[in-house]
Amino acid sequence: MLKFFKKKDFVKPTKIPQHIAFICDGNRRWAEARGLPPLEGHRAGISNFENMVDWFIGQGVSTITFYLFSTENWNRSEEEVNFLMNLFITEIEKNIKHAIEKNLRYRVVGSRERLPKKLAKLCDELEEKSAENTGGTVVFALNYGGQDEIVRAVNAAIADGKPVTLETFETYLDTGELLPVDLMVRTSNECRISNFLLWKLAYAELLFIPEHWPDLIRDEKLWQRVLQEYQKRDRRFGGGKKKNYSGKQK
Repeated sequence: MLKFFKKKDFVKPTKIPQHIAFICDGNRRWAEARGLPPLEGHRAGISNFENMVDWFIGQGVSTITFYLFSTENWNRSEEEVNFLMNLFITEIEKNIKHAIEKNLRYRVVGSRERLPKKLAKLCDELEEKSAENTGGTVVFALNYGGQDEIVRAVNAAIADGKPVTLETFETYLDTGELLPVDLMVRTSNECRISNFLLWKLAYAELLFIPEHWPDLIRDEKLWQRVLQEYQKRDRRFGGGKKKNYSGKQK
């Protein structure tokens, strides 16, 4: 569990991650621990979504990505998959209003081939209606897999018949125009990245916490502690500590 900080500790406005990515894990475990049907955990996992987004954007975060449904999640029961698809339809209808009210741009990354037609159409509508908004970017990873994204990008680059660099290859990715991830947070004490944003996580700080996703999405104190944990990290991007003119490390 993330430790509480002393009163003197606070979120420093000069050291805010510009892109936070969340793996939203533990919905079913949260429900079962409360004697609820497992699928109700998924409903609880979106119950405070807009407030969480508004808080992080208000702190200076510019991009927030949520891993909602992976390419591997199709292996779950038909009942659960159908429940989730209907839940996403309801949520995205709400997000269109949220995008307009808060000047937020929404992106949906991942293949839309297997999504229900109504959901795929709503994803298109959400992106189109929020494309010019400038208040921050919210990304849904839906039917998304990092390996699948890279393979599709490779095939697109091959079809163009041009050599690629790190910069030009990135333009073929679903996530190409997004900022690199500064901080990835996974809930429910699972310590792996599960095929999530493989390209964009290259130099991300990783944070694994025991709270289940429905707990995190409801608790502003946890949001603050996530940012405080990030601010404790020393990010070097492969280099050493900077030295001042006396030769001492800063």
